[in-house]
Parts: sequence; structure tokens; C-alpha cells
Amino acid sequence: MASDNFVDYVKIHCKSGNGGGGSTHFRREKYIPKGGPDGGDGGRGGHIYVRGNKQLWTLLHLKFKKHIKAGHGGHGSLNLQTGKQGQDEYIDVPLGTIARDMETGEILFEITEEGEERILQPGGRGGFGNNNFKSPTNQTPRFAQPGEEGQENWKVLELKVLADVGLVGFPNAGKSTLLSVLTSAKPEIANYAFTTLRPNLGIVKYRDYRSFIMADIPGIIEGAHEGKGLGLRFLRHIERNSLLLFMVPADSEDIHKEYKILLNELKQYNPELLHKDRLLAITKSDMLDEDLIHDIKKDLPKIPFVFISAVAEQGLTELKDLIWENLNNE
Repeated sequence: MASDNFVDYVKIHCKSGNGGGGSTHFRREKYIPKGGPDGGDGGRGGHIYVRGNKQLWTLLHLKFKKHIKAGHGGHGSLNLQTGKQGQDEYIDVPLGTIARDMETGEILFEITEEGEERILQPGGRGGFGNNNFKSPTNQTPRFAQPGEEGQENWKVLELKVLADVGLVGFPNAGKSTLLSVLTSAKPEIANYAFTTLRPNLGIVKYRDYRSFIMADIPGIIEGAHEGKGLGLRFLRHIERNSLLLFMVPADSEDIHKEYKILLNELKQYNPELLHKDRLLAITKSDMLDEDLIHDIKKDLPKIPFVFISAVAEQGLTELKDLIWENLNNE
């Protein structure tokens, strides 16, 4: 997947169909000159649905399709015939997509399963025909109900990347390098902050033809939960990961402090993220000797950790073993 083609946020204008009007027809046949009302109901307007599609990984297909319009319902007619239902419109999205109301910011629903369908914008109801209004005191109602108008407003679709492992760390912690070594993904890598401007996904091959999905989330900085840096734009991707792999470089001034800052940013954004399993990888460890590694271990957080070097390909097997063990830990 080309990085320029990764779209995880789109605004779309939705207009559902109008309901058809009810009919005011009366039954008139050769030997039944006064057969009473037989006007049918109007058909409902078309809904706009959002549908899960596991073959999709991005919202790119909606980037240039901003207006979605469903069909109008048909009017009712004689012999109690109901009008034709308006044509529904379906928007296919990747699993992990949430829908929001653009004005209020309210989350409407989240699509997490293949084929799951949710109504994003309901169509207008069809109006009742005059047959519905007959009574002993009004046997010839000469009125029917008009159809309900469809709704029209803007919606927001956001993609939260679905992955087994999410890489969490400051810019230049070595996340993209690790992903490029463990998978066939080709993220942009350079020695400056925010090289990664969008999440990258890769499949890590494990023993006996097993595998898991790893996501490189753009670097977090202190204050990200307030929108600093790339902040809120990418923190949401971490919510959909089963396991969080914190990455802190070996040349950091204080590894434990850096880990706590990262953890606090996640907590401030969404406290539920603290319930996810966490691992720690000390990157760029090829710069360390045995004595330094021994000293660093004394002040590490109380979570499983491993020393790695993606460039020197050190500790990668141990890292994959640790990840697999935690992903499959009952």
C-alpha cells in the first residue's frame, strides 16, 4: 500500500431519499361505482448504509466522492399498491471505521465485522394512502399523507487501524526501521522528526507459517493528547491494537522517564488504553556493551522488555517470541 494512498479521515455529504406520497384514489369499477378509498402508501426513501469490507485498508475511494445521494420513494397508487422503495446507497469501508456526526462530533457507530451494515442516514418514511384514514364517520377521505423528506447533512468517517501490535514511541525511536526489517512494508525512513506522517502496516512472519500484523503509528510527543505535533490525528489508531510495543532508544537520557511520558499521553487521550498489554523494546542497542545493558536493566519499567537493534538485526527473534507469547496468552 503506497503511503500517499493511505486516507484515514473523510467528510462526506449524505442525502437520503424522500418518502413517496400516499394516494387519494377511490375504487371505481363497472358494477362498483362507489367502492371506497383504495389509495396505497408511498414507498420509503432510500437509506445510506455503511458496510464493512475486509478487503479495504483505507478510505481512499471516498476521498473524491464527497456527495452520496439515495433514491426517492415512489408514490402510492390505486388498488392499495405501495409505492416503490427508494434505492439504497452503500458505502464500503475498512474494518475499524467509525462514523461521526460532523456538527456534534457524536460517534454514531463503529464497523468491526465483515459485511456489517449500519444506517448512516435513514430515508424518509412513505406517506399513508387515503385507505388508512377511512372510518365509520368518514368513509370517503379525500386526503392522504405526504412522504417524509429525507435527511441531508455532513458525516465524518474515521479509520482506526486494526492491527495486532501497535508501535508507540517518540519520533526517531526506530519504529519505521523495525517495521521495514520485520515485514515487507516500505515506510519512509530518515533522521528527522515526523518522517512517518501516516500509519504503516506490515505482516510479520513467525514460526510454522504463523503471522501477526504490526502497525507503525506516527511519533508521539509530549502534549500529543492536546493536539500537539501529529497528536489527535493518529492517537486514535492505537485504540484498535491488541498489544502496544513501546520503543525507547538506548541513547535516551532517561528511558524510564520517556516511557512514563508516552504512557501518560495515552492515558490522557483514553484511559482505557492502559488496560492493553504492554511490552518495551530498547532500540539501537548495538551501541551498548554488557555493562551498560546491566546498568539500564536496573531502572526499567516493570513490564516485559527486550534489547534490540533493527539495523544490526539483534534481538529480533526474541522480540517476535515475546510478542507472540503475549498475543496468545490466555
